[in-house]
Amino acid sequence: MTVFWALFIAIVLARLAELAYARRNTRRLMAEGAQEFGAGHYPLIVLLHVAWLASLAAFVPGDEVVVVPLLVLFGVVQLLRIWVLVSLGRYWTTRIITLPDVPLVAKGPYRFIRHPNYLVVVLEILILPLCFGAWQIAAVFTLLNGMMLFWRIRAENAVLETRRNLDVEIEVRGT
Repeated sequence: MTVFWALFIAIVLARLAELAYARRNTRRLMAEGAQEFGAGHYPLIVLLHVAWLASLAAFVPGDEVVVVPLLVLFGVVQLLRIWVLVSLGRYWTTRIITLPDVPLVAKGPYRFIRHPNYLVVVLEILILPLCFGAWQIAAVFTLLNGMMLFWRIRAENAVLETRRNLDVEIEVRGT
């Protein structure tokens, strides 16, 4: 098995595990009174990610050359992904889910950047194809993902803004 296929299989298995974790968190949060926003664009996000993986599987040659520094960087990005997952814990989902009256998570990478999970996704979509010389896949899907994230981050920021106001109210009340 080549480096590409070993990594590809590991990524697919990791994403399936993350989807199961996200689904469980989503069901639990919804049972606690959470609301979903931006559900209309969610299938497009799934389609984009499936198409990216399918493109990698179809167009990365079996006798690929591995760019080791980029592969190491991809590994670092995976560590950032784990940090995001651990920091959000029970609140991590693949959808825009908000639970009223719960302060925003402000630990881990969320202390430094507003949307670290999206940074991880941007870097993955860019770096992984470049690890194997597939710059065309990196270019096309980075552009498509950028357009999708422009839409999604606007939707998420609108929801989070109401939660930030709650955080300020909680601070002012001293609770």
